[in-house]
Amino acid sequence: MHLPDEAAAHAFGVAIAAVLRVGDVVALSGPLGAGKTSIARGVLAALGLEGEAPSPSFAIVQPYDPPEIRMSVLHVDLYRIEEPDEARELGLDDALNDGALLVEWPERLGNDPWPEALWLSLTFDEAGGRRLTARVPDAWESRWPLT
Repeated sequence: MHLPDEAAAHAFGVAIAAVLRVGDVVALSGPLGAGKTSIARGVLAALGLEGEAPSPSFAIVQPYDPPEIRMSVLHVDLYRIEEPDEARELGLDDALNDGALLVEWPERLGNDPWPEALWLSLTFDEAGGRRLTARVPDAWESRWPLT
């Protein structure tokens, strides 16, 4: 899929929000500036967040809960995580009991930390936009492709 600009990445996030469920993980992988945060912001806006969501780069985890948005979501940025063990202390898997995860830089946790995650990989394309590829697990097949 081609995402020509930030607005397209945001719109793609809106489409994800329409089918997001408790227990879901959306893994957002790609280089700096590829659009991971734009997709996450689209999800959060479609779930009801007023204003722009800050990037959780320094906080690592930014929680959102009702009534601020319609379901609990943790927006996670693992860029500053150096060892997978550091992330275990964040309790991310516990959050899946009553919410969803949007995880930027999931590869920092090693091989396939969430096998049932919708794994979205972004790369820059020659036209200045982004190319998105998706690994769609069984849990997402009935919801994919997004409309």
